[in-house]
Amino acid sequence: MKKVRKAIIPAAGFGTRFLPATKAMAKEMLPIVDKPTIQFIVEEAIESGIEDILIVTGKSKRPIEDHFDSNIELETNLEKKGEMDLLKLVQETTGLRIHFVRQSYPLGLGHAVLQAKAFVGGEPFVVMLGDDLMKDTVPLTRQLMDGYERTHASTIAVMEVPHEETSKYGIIDPDSELEDGLYNVRKFVEKPDPEDAPSDLAIIGRYLLTPEIFEILENQEPGAGGEIQLTDAIDTLNKTQRVFAKKFTGKRFDVGDKFGFLATSISYGLEHPEMKDKLKDYIVDLGERLEEEDSQ
Repeated sequence: MKKVRKAIIPAAGFGTRFLPATKAMAKEMLPIVDKPTIQFIVEEAIESGIEDILIVTGKSKRPIEDHFDSNIELETNLEKKGEMDLLKLVQETTGLRIHFVRQSYPLGLGHAVLQAKAFVGGEPFVVMLGDDLMKDTVPLTRQLMDGYERTHASTIAVMEVPHEETSKYGIIDPDSELEDGLYNVRKFVEKPDPEDAPSDLAIIGRYLLTPEIFEILENQEPGAGGEIQLTDAIDTLNKTQRVFAKKFTGKRFDVGDKFGFLATSISYGLEHPEMKDKLKDYIVDLGERLEEEDSQ
């Protein structure tokens, strides 16, 4: 059995939900407190034991490449000033085995993953979406990798969502629960209307896939939104080899829209060693002021 060593991080989207901030800035570089969202994804990959990472980028995404490259001028300046803690933070993002490839046309998530075919070769791999930050005792990517060591099969991370929100996600039609949180799947459905959704178990941003997915993606017809949908390709794969769903029970932070981004920033800020006390005091004061305004 081949070891899971590689991860793909698609980062070629336009980030239209965050305009005008993303007009000239990659959405993935928007910070949660003081760290770009994409760095959280890279850190999860490394903590899970991933050895090589491919980031699929697009136009105006050069800042992502710069972020994971060395900045000699900045490092020298920090060292001269004796700012060794800041120097350490800057150097955490360098020396990693991160590669880049461009998705020339925005043809969907499935098409973005297809750009990684040569990078992956004939190995199993993981896909990690930057809109989802996951917190658990064991990283979600590691959970999928541990499961692969038992099943030798593709496994997709899912979690329960409100029924009225199923149209925002790929949804699974679960067949049976093999063990705690691991499901056989009848089919995968991309963004069904609530009345048509086979369950409330939604695909979230972590996938462990076998390389056979690439041949399917090469022949995949456009689906929802006129794009090549990864969910459709996974459903096709499920017809020829087992694809499992792993239920995630940790905490998911959705940074794909403005409210989710703000909520995530507050949650992480309340755990940040420099920010947490000031932020707690601010929230308490804000709550008291709002109560006073409501009572007037």
